[in-house]
Amino acid sequence: MQAYDLVAGTQGLTMSRFNGRKESHRQFPTLAQTRSEDGSSLKGTIVYYDGQFDDSRLCVALACTAALAGAAVTNHTEALKLLKDTDGLVIGAEVKDNLSGKKMHVYAKQVINATGPFADSLRQMSDPSKPSIIMPSAGVHVTLPDYYSPEHLGMIVPKTKDGRVVFMLPWLDATIAGTTDSSSEITMRPQPTEKEIQFILDAISEYLTVKVRRSDVMSAWSGIRPLASDPSTQDTASASRDHVASMDTDGMITIAGGKWTTYRRMAEDAVDLACVNGRVPAGQPCQTSHLALLGAHDYDPALFTEVAQNYTVPHRPGAIDTRVAKHLAASYGDRAHDVTRIAEQRKLGRRLVRGHPVLEAEVVYAVHHEYCETPEDFIARRSRLAFLDHRACEEALPRVVELMGEEKGWWYPKRQRELKRAKAFLSTFTSQPEAPGLKNAAPKEGTDLVSSQNKGGGA
Repeated sequence: MQAYDLVAGTQGLTMSRFNGRKESHRQFPTLAQTRSEDGSSLKGTIVYYDGQFDDSRLCVALACTAALAGAAVTNHTEALKLLKDTDGLVIGAEVKDNLSGKKMHVYAKQVINATGPFADSLRQMSDPSKPSIIMPSAGVHVTLPDYYSPEHLGMIVPKTKDGRVVFMLPWLDATIAGTTDSSSEITMRPQPTEKEIQFILDAISEYLTVKVRRSDVMSAWSGIRPLASDPSTQDTASASRDHVASMDTDGMITIAGGKWTTYRRMAEDAVDLACVNGRVPAGQPCQTSHLALLGAHDYDPALFTEVAQNYTVPHRPGAIDTRVAKHLAASYGDRAHDVTRIAEQRKLGRRLVRGHPVLEAEVVYAVHHEYCETPEDFIARRSRLAFLDHRACEEALPRVVELMGEEKGWWYPKRQRELKRAKAFLSTFTSQPEAPGLKNAAPKEGTDLVSSQNKGGGA
């Protein structure tokens, strides 16, 4: 860990340290002093620091920042086929708007394939003989009540009895635990099995004084990690969590693999490759290292105090809800004031559901400012409500549909269809039985480009 601190240098959050048995118990009261499996006793813990974020909010912030910079951003759009010139070079794609059914041709100087676990399907759309470079790996996480872990400390077990890594971390006023790691088929709607959920619960129970119960699982989800190998090599063992940027003979660039912590480096490598090819003119040096995202310009760690002081709760004048203020500041940055303005002017300051700080005004804001087109978009891709609490999300869904329907002019039949489809989507946040032919039996549908159904993402 000291070597890790040294490599991090000034970019490290703080130095790692060793805590003895007593200090470990003081800081992590629910950490078991003896392990139930073999009776071994706790000698101490190594404490290190890492960053944490809400990936739904970061993803939508990226899309909105790109739009602000002049990019044409679309979601719920499916690529049907690639368009080529007389030399066989990819110059665009025929795409379909899965909301309206409209098809259109989109052209570009350079086409970049950045479709995560679906990268091979696009490469083979150009040439079916191309070998696959994606090795999909499924990871499952479960959400547990906040009392499972201290507010600022988590736990990681680097090696369980079967060699896997298990962690438990505080996240968005709850606790998430994971993860299994197994080969997977590529599907739009991965879903955890009961066996995978139970494995996680059994693994963490050995290290906790808390009685780990299946009934405590508030939500469970599975996501696909797109491990990638370099298409220019013949060695499949080169597949790793590092990213690969390559250009095929048809001129299309594929950027695959990687993870959230390296996404800016991935984008830089892909754009640099496009410039080297000459199809995109090279301009000024890459600016991604200091490019602030939408909402970051006037952000300050104390922004929530300003939100709390200036926000007048419509249905409770004079009340200050610190938890809501912290949620809005963390989720929207300096745009939090736009959300509270909607809450005040439209009298939409109530929480969508008890126990969670998400406001009704956020639904309206997402519709008008964040490309939110369906209830699923809001509960899973503009907020993390589906990932945090399945039952609470199900309770909030009718109000989400009502608010979106008012903004979009949905008639009653349309609202009922949206609610039915959203409930079907929400059902994937529970376990599925392991039965032949049932695994990954989800209907194919268009991806929301702002955040795909690859629900695991990365923690």
